[in-house]
Amino acid sequence: ERGTMAGYSVEERAAPHSLEYRLFFKDAAGRYISPFHDIPIYADAGKNVFNMVVEVPRWTNAKMEIATKDPLNPIKQDVKKGKLRYVANVFPHKGYIWNYGAIPQTWEDPDHKDENTGCCGDNDPIDVCEIGSKVCSRGEVIKVKVLGTLALIDEGETDWKIIAINIEDPEADNYNDINDVRRMKPGYLEATVDWFRRYKVPDGKPENQFAFNGEFKDKDFAMKVIKCTHEHWRALIAKKTDGGEISCTNLTVSDSPFCCSQECAKATVDAAPPCKAANPIPPEVDRWFYYQKN
Repeated sequence: ERGTMAGYSVEERAAPHSLEYRLFFKDAAGRYISPFHDIPIYADAGKNVFNMVVEVPRWTNAKMEIATKDPLNPIKQDVKKGKLRYVANVFPHKGYIWNYGAIPQTWEDPDHKDENTGCCGDNDPIDVCEIGSKVCSRGEVIKVKVLGTLALIDEGETDWKIIAINIEDPEADNYNDINDVRRMKPGYLEATVDWFRRYKVPDGKPENQFAFNGEFKDKDFAMKVIKCTHEHWRALIAKKTDGGEISCTNLTVSDSPFCCSQECAKATVDAAPPCKAANPIPPEVDRWFYYQKN
């Protein structure tokens, strides 16, 4: 059990860095909820402030993500070929170089071909790179101001990366669009493209590609993309779109056929193994990969 953040709190089950590990979410009243469906997209719609669920704190390597296919969508560690997934350190980067997470109530529909990129969505909530100075904690729900976006093409799927800043950041008022990032944090946007281009290369994958030649799009463009993914989520949660294996179980979306009771939600959490001390992170996770940029 960890402290409340913006009225939300988290409850860990099993051991961190194990296959069974899950991080469940509760609202201010202590009821279990889905971070994917029950946390509102907007923290303040009038000011275009969004909620962001932090999956991966900056400088860490464990690839944590909202489990879209599990009931209540807890955060779990991604698994590839039966092994827990950690992103490699590609010199000079150590782990993730921002607080990384997702905007709730958004979904990149894999059956929707993006008019800008010509590729379909990656079947997940939209990703966010939060560039403030505070290192957030896993499961924290923060309020962010959107500044722009990068369109990654990941194995043929559109994977939008929203660039945003925590509104609690002492410098947040100075950031209103993507060019402010270029001016105030020189090198950070270039490092971001470099990170996404190369982070899978140590796993034997080719470099990732980008739409728009790896150019960042501005705030207005990013807002349109987010609103579009929110509409896709609405169709998903109302069962107007077939989400396949995605779990749409929720507790607060009143017109959703997937709405369930608190008893049902609690039973889901109770079925998970009890919280245990964290497993050690394998030493090879600290390895650094060096190679020429093309």
